[in-house]
Order: sequence, then structure tokens, then C-alpha cells
Amino acid sequence: MGDEGWIELKFRLADGTDIGPSKYSQFTTVASLKENIIAQWPKDKENGPKMINEIKLINGGKILENNTTISEARSIQICEHPGMVTTVHVVLPPPIIGRRDEKLQNEPPVKNSCVCCIL
Repeated sequence: MGDEGWIELKFRLADGTDIGPSKYSQFTTVASLKENIIAQWPKDKENGPKMINEIKLINGGKILENNTTISEARSIQICEHPGMVTTVHVVLPPPIIGRRDEKLQNEPPVKNSCVCCIL
């Protein structure tokens, strides 16, 4: 059968570390890729994702949708040469801020007044 229909991907985290590379069938969904990322998330990294909806995968400047397969996600720039790996970027939402900071953010903004307006 050979490697036909298989794509080698690695996932680049924001700090520059990688998960993979691993080979995936062209029929693997993006949601399955995200599940693999969660399972392989480096244990020494804080704030790892818990659910697939916390992860965005970006390749070729486009966000890959959960319900598409690798072959359907035409934005993936597939390397045609044996031994080449395609890099997909992993983006997570910023960490949740503490309750105290959140409370401050929910307060109405203070109107800015300059000295010239007060006089």
C-alpha cells in the first residue's frame, strides 16, 4: 500500500515547540487532529487545552474547521516529497484572568477628563 493517502504533520505551539511529526490518513478530521494534540500536549506546559473547541489549527493562513478532513481542508500545503513534514500552527485562547481582574474589567469605564476640560 505504501504511504499513499498519508500526510505527515507536526503541530507548532506558540512557544515554538512541536508536537509530532506523525502520519495521518487524508481522511482524518480536524477534530481528530485536535484530540491527538490534547492527548500529546507536553506535560510541562501550563494551561493546556481540555476540549477541542479551545484549539484553533491554522495552515496556509486559514483556520481549519473541525468537521473537515485533511483532504478537504485545501489550505493545507501538502508536501509532495517523501520525508517532508507539513507544519500546522496551534493557537489557544489567552489564559483566563483571575476573578479580581475580571471584576475590574466588568466595571463601567471611568470617563477620562483632561485638566483643560475641568477648568
